[in-house]
Amino acid sequence: MKKPVVALVGRPNVGKSTLFNRLVGTKIAIIEDIPGITRDRIYGDVKFGEYSFHLIDTGGIDISDEQFNDEIKVQAEIAIEEADVIVFVVDAKEGITANDLAVRDMLLKSNKKVIVAINKIDSKLSKDNIYDFYELGFNNYINISSEQNEGIYELLTEITSDFKKITEEETDVIKFSVIGRPNVGKSSLVNAILNEERVIVSSVAGTTRDAIDTPFTYHNEKFVVIDTAGMRKKGRVYETIEKYSLLRSMKAIDRSDVCLLVIDAETGIIEHDKHIAGYAIEAGKPIIIVVNKWDVIENKDEQMQKFTKDIRNNFQFIPYAPIVYLSAKTRKRLHTLMPQIIKVYQNSTKFIATNLINDCIKDAYNLNLPPSYKGKRLKIYFCSQAAIKPPTFNIQVNNKGLVHFSYQRYLENKIRESFDFEGTPIVIQFKNKGEEEM
Repeated sequence: MKKPVVALVGRPNVGKSTLFNRLVGTKIAIIEDIPGITRDRIYGDVKFGEYSFHLIDTGGIDISDEQFNDEIKVQAEIAIEEADVIVFVVDAKEGITANDLAVRDMLLKSNKKVIVAINKIDSKLSKDNIYDFYELGFNNYINISSEQNEGIYELLTEITSDFKKITEEETDVIKFSVIGRPNVGKSSLVNAILNEERVIVSSVAGTTRDAIDTPFTYHNEKFVVIDTAGMRKKGRVYETIEKYSLLRSMKAIDRSDVCLLVIDAETGIIEHDKHIAGYAIEAGKPIIIVVNKWDVIENKDEQMQKFTKDIRNNFQFIPYAPIVYLSAKTRKRLHTLMPQIIKVYQNSTKFIATNLINDCIKDAYNLNLPPSYKGKRLKIYFCSQAAIKPPTFNIQVNNKGLVHFSYQRYLENKIRESFDFEGTPIVIQFKNKGEEEM
């Protein structure tokens, strides 16, 4: 099921980033008492009861001629276009300003559901200004204080009032998404896999408007390939196109069993490639790195070694991800992709018997005892696998506060050495003895 998208918009310094952090539950957005500090849209996921949605934090819209304002306005326009619900954040302490009216004019043209979140109602100055905001002409108003956590439940209730509840997707079909920045050949790769022209292929970045699901059969097994989108051109070429593609990828990642991160062999690796990979890993999805346009590379054997080294250096957080080199255009090496997708999916659904995983962890512990801290040493009592997709292991210990991240990484490496988990992240959860399993 596709997650809805909610965008936070408003003028600078009304508390959008604070509200974003409150809703997401982690401090992702940069908060500083300087208008315009949030210049790029920031993405997060919000769960509220039986509902879940993507959240976009935008930079403040300012009608003055300050630097960055045009770029921020463009990003806000993109977020508004993408959103199912828009939360228009205003500042009760300062009242309505010319910038609020400018934002209102943008939102009235959007024909989207708009909720006006009147923020900072904990301020003594807010009482005189709250009712002025009803002149903006919208239907939904919620008084909140992001800082004091007031009105947040009511806001979330209103945001999700028209959303569908989270449901489990069908499990007899393997779904894999083709993700990556624009113009790396995602649609061409989909066409090559399907061996037919089912989606538009163009050299212009952003041809694909939204994620396209295409079912097909391979060796009598059902699959769905999800081709993710760049951005739709609207009379101008946005410089922020690669940031925009990130949300498209996130939406496809949610519905995938396996993610194919496509990298352009010609242009090489850029930071945005790593950002997209990071979202797949945070979502617990298996990942395959696909280096496309390999047909244009000379001295392929030599360059493959160099490119592999470069990938491992840049993607140190996913050393387990397999790398596939191919050309969607010429179909060279394409035959290596589907078997890798199947293998990685099977690894993500693998379940290890309790006695085997216990032996593995016990051997790892005896081979390398964790260091003591203030006279106390971590003890491991029991280990079992609690879930799949991704494989999740619960390890019962005497005190989980004694677990150092480096020792957790050591145990993960030992698990990977003993069992084939190529392509999939694995999760290790430490629990104190007697603590209930989640």
